[in-house]
Amino acid sequence: MENQTIKIPVTQAAEPQKKSRAVLFYGLAALAVLAAGFLAYAYYEIYVPVDKNSVETVEFTVTKGLGVKEISWQLEDAKLIRSAWWFETYIWYKKQSGDLQAGKYALGKSFSVPEIVGTITGGKVVLNEVKITFPEGFTYKQVKARLAEQGITGFDDMGGETVGDFQVQYKFLSDAPANAGLEGFLFPDTYIFERDVKAAGIIKKFLDNFDKKLTPDLREQISRQGKNIYNVVILASIVQQEAIDENDMPLVAGVFANRLQKGIALESDASVNYATGKKLRQTTYEDLKIKSPYNTYMYRGLPPGPIANPGIEAIRAAINPPKTDYLFFLHPLDGPTVFSKTLDEHNRNRAKYLK
Repeated sequence: MENQTIKIPVTQAAEPQKKSRAVLFYGLAALAVLAAGFLAYAYYEIYVPVDKNSVETVEFTVTKGLGVKEISWQLEDAKLIRSAWWFETYIWYKKQSGDLQAGKYALGKSFSVPEIVGTITGGKVVLNEVKITFPEGFTYKQVKARLAEQGITGFDDMGGETVGDFQVQYKFLSDAPANAGLEGFLFPDTYIFERDVKAAGIIKKFLDNFDKKLTPDLREQISRQGKNIYNVVILASIVQQEAIDENDMPLVAGVFANRLQKGIALESDASVNYATGKKLRQTTYEDLKIKSPYNTYMYRGLPPGPIANPGIEAIRAAINPPKTDYLFFLHPLDGPTVFSKTLDEHNRNRAKYLK
């Protein structure tokens, strides 16, 4: 009997192998897509902040003894992260579960998970300090408001102090009446305060700075001219509020110095505003009738005290005003300050520039 060889067509044998390879390929491709999607989602959850445009900070407290899970939940509740699970996953992956430190932290919605973890594991706690800037020309009332805005509780006790409480420690106050307030001496600058600082500590910072900024040379100039520090500060506070900028201050101070010398009323709108509490560019006719010693239209000479806390340039201008014949000035709606020597010239300028 002859041996017969059964031949299987090649196409029939290869077909299952092709199908198997196709299934494997598509399966791997599907897994790759899923893996890529998973990684993209993980990246989103971990590295993309909740709100990258947010500038708000939240004080977040990590209580001693809390574990990763509890901290993660609290972060999610505070809407600082999207998912507690992804936060925990990142912590475990980085093996930092034992590095989380108790304390108060300033966190934001603009922080990614790694940034939040880095802040807490790095122990970058919120310092018990706040930096506050007080612009030139701030009044005592505005200073208190700024302290309140920044969470300084000591401002509550400010208000009853007088010059007499500090005259022994600060010689520059010796010219001021003992019963006067501290308006004019809260030197405008940027300060760093402890959040729980008391009123005495706040005032000391201001007065120490004034003591430093009013240099021995400036004090010698004041004395040499027969002036006193208190009157200089009063005039400087008016100059600070009336001048457009520091370049304007010397000539504005010169106008007021000339008026004082000639016995002419200062007629400062800024001093009237101090009496009324308003912020008018030009005072009203009714305001000019106010019987206040700060109404320098009604009463000649300097007002009884400063109307703001002047900066050093206004103080320098009040110490050494330039010699001019100017007795008037006005601020046009647009353009530099216009100075005049006579009332007629001033009225012409009013008609020209204040239409």
